[in-house]
Amino acid sequence: MDEKAASFEEGIIERFEEFINKRYLSELSRVINSGKQSIIIDFKELDKFDPELTDFLIENPEDAIKLFKSAIKRIEMVSDEDLNVRFSNMPESMRILIRDIRSKHIDKLISIEGLIRQASDVRPVSTVITFECPACGTKIDMPQTGNVIKEPSVCVCGRRGKFKVIDKKLVDTQRIVVEESPEQLASEAQPRRISVFLTEDLVDPKIEKKTVPGSRVIITGIVKEIPIIDRGAKSTRFDLIITANNIEPSEKEFEELELTPEDKKIIEEMSKDPLIDKKFINSIAPSIFGYDTIKEAIVLQLFGGVKTERPDKTKVRGDIHILLVGDPGVAKSQLLKYVAAIAPKARYVSGKGASGAGLTASVVKDEFLRGWSLEAGAMVLANKGICCVDEIDKMDKEDRVAMHEAMEQQTITIAKANIHSTLKAETTILAAANPKFGRFDPYQPIADQIDMPPTLISRFDLIFPIRDIPNKERDEKLAEHILSTFRKPEELVPEIAPELMKKYIAYAKRYVHPKLTPEAANEIKSFFVDLRSQKRKGEEEGGVRAIPISARQLEAMVRIAQASARIRLSDKVEGKDARRAIRIMKYCLQKVGMDTETGELDIDRIVTGITASQRNRIMIVREIIRDLEGRYGANVPLADVIDAAKAKGIEEARIEEIIEKMKRSGELFEPKHGVIRRMP
Repeated sequence: MDEKAASFEEGIIERFEEFINKRYLSELSRVINSGKQSIIIDFKELDKFDPELTDFLIENPEDAIKLFKSAIKRIEMVSDEDLNVRFSNMPESMRILIRDIRSKHIDKLISIEGLIRQASDVRPVSTVITFECPACGTKIDMPQTGNVIKEPSVCVCGRRGKFKVIDKKLVDTQRIVVEESPEQLASEAQPRRISVFLTEDLVDPKIEKKTVPGSRVIITGIVKEIPIIDRGAKSTRFDLIITANNIEPSEKEFEELELTPEDKKIIEEMSKDPLIDKKFINSIAPSIFGYDTIKEAIVLQLFGGVKTERPDKTKVRGDIHILLVGDPGVAKSQLLKYVAAIAPKARYVSGKGASGAGLTASVVKDEFLRGWSLEAGAMVLANKGICCVDEIDKMDKEDRVAMHEAMEQQTITIAKANIHSTLKAETTILAAANPKFGRFDPYQPIADQIDMPPTLISRFDLIFPIRDIPNKERDEKLAEHILSTFRKPEELVPEIAPELMKKYIAYAKRYVHPKLTPEAANEIKSFFVDLRSQKRKGEEEGGVRAIPISARQLEAMVRIAQASARIRLSDKVEGKDARRAIRIMKYCLQKVGMDTETGELDIDRIVTGITASQRNRIMIVREIIRDLEGRYGANVPLADVIDAAKAKGIEEARIEEIIEKMKRSGELFEPKHGVIRRMP
């Protein structure tokens, strides 16, 4: 090294040592006493102290960090320690979008922000290997880069090859894949990804808990290029990676958009408008005609209820899940797309293209570190946001099973390939489905019409059937509305602009946590108790009694009432909020929970797919089969079962339907034509 370069480096070391002595001595003492391996320096503080130091750091980060470490070693209390120097609070000018990283950034210090999409196991990697020459005993240190061990080419004694490994320096390494955040994307753009390597104390178990897939992070690091291996040979093409200098969790969730004092003032003024809820409803997909109750429910879903944790550590979700079931061409997908566009943290997926791994989480093989990686799906990436799932009925059966835990417990547990992890999925679901036979049939239970298990259907707080029924008056208005969207599209301006709507919802979710007043609690309680205590048809006949509403719907009404109070930015859930929740719940129950045979509400129509009246008939058929077994033995003639059931007032078509259901469930089988037998 020439004298000029040595003098420059000495100047850098002295300036950084002076900076630490002036600004960071107490922090340095705390780091050493706590046994930490790194000191975190505020980049802006260093820039105020000496802009030349930060310029040198940005342009030559590896050299600068080595010199900064040397400067810290000169301080008396640190002389025996080997501390890493990490940087935080990088200026916005240094924040580069993943899609904008280019070759000019190689070997420069940059900062990126995004969501962790994938995280590998932590594995040791050698950074320096010490070789010994078997001829003369000379020890040679070889720094290691890349995936293949690099050996010395020649020893000082002239020997070539077959050197013995006597020592190696290992560091823990983890590879994460960081993806651009949804709000950084232009509409319809595909999010870009980059691999980031974390080493040493950045893979500390305490930090690792904050870097699970789905977490939002800010990473400061050095851009590196690695050659792409093509058929065993190095290609002329290179991949870009980042070796992280520092990683910080960024808790910028749905409710944490930047709000200026002016924004807050506008929002508080808006909340005093008595028609604020109507304005929000009119601002949801103004190009779509009608559906006022559905749009009202979507507004309430965007605001959400309050998540509560009870003293016994059980949690009650605040997210309101909505399912739209409807005829083709009724704008279900349009509604979903609109919501995905106006919610700050939203993901839109279609059931045809979504697998369970794509929706929840998966374990994939890591090509860099030769281990297994955990990859987050849409519901994890939309944590504390909204996930719009179109054509949910078209998903594979195994994939839908993965959604059960995510919708109720709001976590996703993975136990595959030696990885056991629980990811957060505090995500609101807005889903759309098509009936199996094209159009919605109000006379059939909803579970029979959608290719979805009743257990999953029951996890939706609100289910809206959308039917396309000809009606001259409504059709005229619909036609006028659609044609006006073509003639005068500029007139379809929402009453509340999408950006302002985002900020209003963010403000409500951050600052407003309404509690039930006695009046609201009594309204909901009275509705629930009165509905369940009404005398039912099955009770009089001594059969199975229909249950009109369950505790799950009670919790859903509380969530809807809390969301209603949030629209007004009120800390109290009042009687009118409870009445709104009751009205919306009754609307849904009457549409999908009404037993058309008895004219009564029956929650089993949604929860199990079998109504109380159907269950009554199944019990009668079971009894008939048992009675006939006494006469015929195990094999019972089907004709006799039908005759006996007819005598008890059951139609032949119903009997055949029941026997088919019992066969499908494995309760009966048909050993030969015209004979049925119970499974032993």
